[in-house]
Amino acid sequence: MVVLNKIYTKTGDHGETALGNGTRVAKHALRVTAYGTSDELNAFVGVARLHADGEIDAGLMRIQNDLFDLGADMCTPDMHKDSEREYPPLRMAAEQVARLESEIDAMNAKLEPLRSFILPGGSALAAQLHVCRTVARRAERLTVELATMETVNPEAVKYLNRLSDWFFVAGRIANNDGKDDVLWVPGANR
Repeated sequence: MVVLNKIYTKTGDHGETALGNGTRVAKHALRVTAYGTSDELNAFVGVARLHADGEIDAGLMRIQNDLFDLGADMCTPDMHKDSEREYPPLRMAAEQVARLESEIDAMNAKLEPLRSFILPGGSALAAQLHVCRTVARRAERLTVELATMETVNPEAVKYLNRLSDWFFVAGRIANNDGKDDVLWVPGANR
């Protein structure tokens, strides 16, 4: 259980922060940037929820919770030491990736196949979901880069990869099941 009775601690005043295992690192460290970007994404998901209802809103709420799980996973390095810890850290699980895949498949079944790329936009919700999609891709790129230098839970990478796909398909659903998608017309303004 988390108890936050004091919000500022002054421990980061010199440009460092603590990881989940207590290690102090620079606030600009790649690990911090990667999980910080997932936190940024979570805030954008919150904005998208202002325009959502029904199944999309329920899905976004699940995603917000998952993104906190992802942050907890990413802020605790040294996965290989998990079995030695008194309290093993929270890690992303294959079941979370599988749930996203199932939800993507269910949403995509309602849509006609794309015959063109689509432009981000249409409804307010679709536009917000496209912002979420691009921030998810950035979080994924940072996490993949981190994985070239340090151990990263592979399920975290898979989750971020599926998550951007979820936002894309949900954006199409938010555009009247794809009927109001804004299609890219190559070279239209030449």
